[in-house]
Amino acid sequence: MILIGGLYEYMGRTGTLPGQRIGGTVTVLGVWSGSELESFLAMVKPFEARTGVKVQLEGIQENGVLTARIQSGTPPDVAVLSAPVQMREFARAGKLVPLNSVLDMNAMRSQYGQSWMDLASVDGKVYGIFVKVALKGLIWYNPKAFASAGYTVPTTWDEMLALTERLATEGKTAWCIGLESSAASGWPATDWIGDIVLRTAGAIVYEKWSRHEIAWTDPAVRRAWELFGQIATNSKYVYGSRYGALITNFKESAIPVFTDPPGCFFHHQATFIQDFIQQQYPALKPGEGFDFFAFPPIDPDVPKAVEIAGDLFGMFRDTPQTRALIQYLTTPTAQAIWVKRGGTVSPNRRVRPEDYPDPLARRAAHILTSADVVRFDANDLMPEAVNAAFWKGTLDYVQSPARLDAILQNLERVSLEVYGK
Repeated sequence: MILIGGLYEYMGRTGTLPGQRIGGTVTVLGVWSGSELESFLAMVKPFEARTGVKVQLEGIQENGVLTARIQSGTPPDVAVLSAPVQMREFARAGKLVPLNSVLDMNAMRSQYGQSWMDLASVDGKVYGIFVKVALKGLIWYNPKAFASAGYTVPTTWDEMLALTERLATEGKTAWCIGLESSAASGWPATDWIGDIVLRTAGAIVYEKWSRHEIAWTDPAVRRAWELFGQIATNSKYVYGSRYGALITNFKESAIPVFTDPPGCFFHHQATFIQDFIQQQYPALKPGEGFDFFAFPPIDPDVPKAVEIAGDLFGMFRDTPQTRALIQYLTTPTAQAIWVKRGGTVSPNRRVRPEDYPDPLARRAAHILTSADVVRFDANDLMPEAVNAAFWKGTLDYVQSPARLDAILQNLERVSLEVYGK
């Protein structure tokens, strides 16, 4: 293995190979743009300086480009994979390089929880590495606006609904929701439904649902849609009405929470939304100008759990340059660079709390590492066709809630076609 000495700790050991330079290039295909792209480039800059390897990121708008490149026989060296299900499909098709001989697996297990190793494995071999993670199921709010209005942070679903209704009776709007995301429009709503399934039916049912071991018409799944609909389909609860939510981009949907006076008081989104909040309001201090609380429990008998998502890297071409990059990206030093820039949480246990730039990021990291039950975003575990139907189904539901039965029946039909069961 190539150890880049003096620059970073490699898998728990310090390499000392002064002057080692590889040269060449590594092409990385990914959908990152804006601050995510800037953070990735900052993360690989020390790697480039030390090894002489040029990392060329090819930005794409949708994941279909990667599939087309692979089918045409021109895959990138490395690609950012949208979800474990995509990694599994490529691995079983023989397109991905297994990483067991690329990485020190004992050191990997010491730095990453078993759940991360399992998510990155197919048939006992590791095919992906997680570089950054988003903690989902967070409710963002304006603590100063809350304090001045005399509101308190709800600790249960019923309390949150009661405050939602109170705001409506006061002539205010509780929620900002944005479901527009180009070809992926609807995915923010699937996060809501996943959070609710996890908090009403529990982790076992959640996993069965993600694998289509229970039907979309199952009462546990239907209930989650209905609870989501109590908020999202009620126009008096949603900034710009439920129809406005359909055309509001998810990146911009938190903005009205922090206007004066606030346009809304709550926003449901993962940790990455902090990046967009601070871009729009650079003077706001985390924990003072904006804050979050965990999605509250719904059924008290269901154990607390957190939902996460993450970006994986997969290796399509085995070269000295790609091996060196994959090795580097797994290290706490590499991931700390992105963590310090904000907007993400590292899955590597050796990234230090002091590497996080603010109290909110440190709290998110603590929630992630201390949670009893952690589950990957169910939506990202579903096959692409089911995923797309799920996205569209949520949009149809917000627009026409009376069609819920037909929407769930259609999702069941699509799933039966895809899974064959």
